[in-house]
Amino acid sequence: MPALVPPPRSSASGPLSVQCLTRVEGGEELPALLWSTKPGRRMISNAVLGGGIGERAWVLNAQVAHGYRRTDPDRHLAELADGLGLPPVGVGLMTAADVTAYAHAHDGEVEAVVTAGVSVRGWAATAAEGTAAPTAPGTINILVAVPVPLTDAALVNAVATATEAKVQALLDAGLDCSGTPTDAVCVAAPVARPGTPVHAFAGPRSLWGARLARAVHRAVRTAARTGGA
Repeated sequence: MPALVPPPRSSASGPLSVQCLTRVEGGEELPALLWSTKPGRRMISNAVLGGGIGERAWVLNAQVAHGYRRTDPDRHLAELADGLGLPPVGVGLMTAADVTAYAHAHDGEVEAVVTAGVSVRGWAATAAEGTAAPTAPGTINILVAVPVPLTDAALVNAVATATEAKVQALLDAGLDCSGTPTDAVCVAAPVARPGTPVHAFAGPRSLWGARLARAVHRAVRTAARTGGA
């Protein structure tokens, strides 16, 4: 099993602080980003590992080789997480883009970390029906941390807002597309505690949705310009 070994590096200070890890796989040194959360985080994601809505303990964004051939990315990510000794329930993302070129942005306590590979891109509504998406092309992976509890509906709303902001950022970066066929989003928010208000909205004109949109927009625009293939 390939081991991930963390060098002494992390992102800018803040709740969304990621470690940059490396592993050797197939004779190639490959990096990954790891965010280990404090207990009590609920996440929503379309990730191949740990997708859906529920409490999650970590998010792993693993870079894979171009021409990735495995057909079990969920198992592959689970193996990497197990090799790190991570708790059993987390979110696993992967991409062929350079994850060390990630972008980090924040707005009013909302933080976003984005990796962006845009070599395989297009418009969502133009894909032919039944056409299989590439297993792991460039891929835009978005991780957002919100400091307040959100209802399930608001978590879904947050994913929609993040996606809108992603498309806006791609256009602002001069890219004529809505994304790649394998883009992934993960939004994390605290579990509601007794006496803590739970926010029901995360659209782009709500308080936290607007902050999320601005953070994602900045991070995607930066990552799309500097992230690579």
